[in-house]
Amino acid sequence: MANKNSPVANPVTFELPLPLIEKIEATLSSNGARSVSEVIRCALEEFDYSQFQADRPEHRQISVRLPQEIKKTLLRQARIKRVSAGEILRAAIEALPAGRLRNARD
Repeated sequence: MANKNSPVANPVTFELPLPLIEKIEATLSSNGARSVSEVIRCALEEFDYSQFQADRPEHRQISVRLPQEIKKTLLRQARIKRVSAGEILRAAIEALPAGRLRNARD
């Protein structure tokens, strides 16, 4: 049983790009850290939250009507690719030729 005075570990999962994983691993080997968690705790304790600004574009939520088969395909592919349906949707819109729709019906 955990001691009431000891800090409680709260597992948190993050998806990180490979260059950040490599930086964590390099920090582990060069600084004698005992674990990835130790590196992350150190990074968060030293981080200046007041200077942080997200560098992603502003998003706006939309609702659309999709036929059942297209929706099933989108959700299945998102699961297979291990990404959100929104990420696939954004990629599909970016790949759409400007000013031209093949099967526009709506």
